[in-house]
Amino acid sequence: MARMRELLAEQRAQWQKVLLQALRESKLILTKTNTKGYKLNLYPYLCLLEDKEYVDIMIQSIASLPLSGESLKNLAQNLGNRIYTKYCVRQKHQNRTVEKLASIYDAYTDLLAKDTKVYNVLPREQWCKLEMEQRSGPTLQGGEASWPYIVTLELGTFMVDMMVKNLKINSDILNPACDRKLIPILYHMYAFRSTRQVGFIKPHPILTQMQQEAMETMLTFDSSVMPMLCPPVPWTSVKFGAYLLTPAKLMRTLEGAMQHDQLLEKCQNLHPVFDSLNQLGNCAWRINKPILDIIISIFNDRGSDELDIPPPLSEAPKIPHFNPQDPTYTASEKAHMKREVINAKKKCSEMHSLRMDTLYKLSIAHHMRDELFWFPHNMDFRGRTYPCPPYFNHLGSDVTRAMLVFAEGKPLGSKGLDWLKIHLVNLTGLKKRSSLQERLEYANSIMEDILDSADDPLNGKKWWMEADEPWQALGCCMEIANAVRSPDPTKFISHFPVHQDGSCNGLQHYAALGRDVIGATSVNLMPCEVPQDVYSGVAQQVS
Repeated sequence: MARMRELLAEQRAQWQKVLLQALRESKLILTKTNTKGYKLNLYPYLCLLEDKEYVDIMIQSIASLPLSGESLKNLAQNLGNRIYTKYCVRQKHQNRTVEKLASIYDAYTDLLAKDTKVYNVLPREQWCKLEMEQRSGPTLQGGEASWPYIVTLELGTFMVDMMVKNLKINSDILNPACDRKLIPILYHMYAFRSTRQVGFIKPHPILTQMQQEAMETMLTFDSSVMPMLCPPVPWTSVKFGAYLLTPAKLMRTLEGAMQHDQLLEKCQNLHPVFDSLNQLGNCAWRINKPILDIIISIFNDRGSDELDIPPPLSEAPKIPHFNPQDPTYTASEKAHMKREVINAKKKCSEMHSLRMDTLYKLSIAHHMRDELFWFPHNMDFRGRTYPCPPYFNHLGSDVTRAMLVFAEGKPLGSKGLDWLKIHLVNLTGLKKRSSLQERLEYANSIMEDILDSADDPLNGKKWWMEADEPWQALGCCMEIANAVRSPDPTKFISHFPVHQDGSCNGLQHYAALGRDVIGATSVNLMPCEVPQDVYSGVAQQVS
């Protein structure tokens, strides 16, 4: 492992020199190129940052390439966007926007602080008021012009091309018995996605092996994919909100989709939308450390398919080796062996990507374990809201949700403990047809198992492991145990989030719009003893 880390560090230093040289040469050629007509000249876009910054972005993208490769378009788009983001941040520093932003933000956070006087204004209104008061100096809103899709794509493609052409490695680096020749570390190939031919950039197996054996302990993320360590900037316009420096979109659109953006610009009075997103973004979170530590211990031990913790590649099926030229195999045996090899490789690739996904989530959670943090939100074209940081947020899987609790606790009150118990039963998925009272009675009847799960999750009766959502169930068991054992459960300060879901929410809207009593009853908008299930109602009518 140490040898591989050393080798990789040497190679990266070498690649950095090679790319710097190649970038400078390319820029020289571009200055002398006469680009009349329609062709885009990238030269101005290659002078916005220091040469080294472009090279760092390229080197970093190699480290995060998946085993199975990345589509050329996605990789190029990603590289182009990262240069754009870096350029925007640099602009804000150069034109003194940062200083103005800091002074408005300091005054704004006073509104959110719990120990200051109560304000009767919305965060958005307060921000706008502060901006009006500090009108002199650079404008905060709409300062950066967004680049056309084709520019970010061309710029990214130019950089991918440079990497594919210039980054090489000695073929005998891992096996001195091989003939020494320089081979590219990335190669361009085509794959079929349904009927379309898609260009892919794939890492050479030698590079993949080196990265896997080095098991490097450092992951590098852009700050915009991490939760924020301070409350987000409130959305005050379509172009301004969320992160302090990184540009963010109010509405997620497909790259290059123009009409959505134009329609959004024309929208009248989006204030209720901004206020809803700001309300979500201003909720502070922290890590549930006991749950995180148990998850990490299982992740490091070998994972567990039952608990949705992916095992490491050492647990993957071995890829069978056979010689297709061997005359002792019949044609059908060869076909069977080939299928076995393909299936084993596919399984390895799937296991690797699942493992990496979980590694990202756990690394971010571990990095944030002692912090308070916030998730800025945006929405899709339907108005459905999402947290901007993609890897780790409260809309994730059971494992991710279980690691998150509210930073601000509230006393349980007279009914709070009962609701925690009902929530726990909901997480088990055992009593879907029962009334709330029956669920509560069931929870009270299994208190011994609940407390055992909280006290000894890995060596006790392990009741929590049988739940539909085991990790959230374990978190809930621990919260119930702490509340029950506190001197007065009604005064126990709980930080535990209870996720709730509308039943068939689209139909709920239709029923409400049409004042449809039958429809409303079937999707739980009318008082009922037991929960209604619209699907079984429809199935009955069909049969």
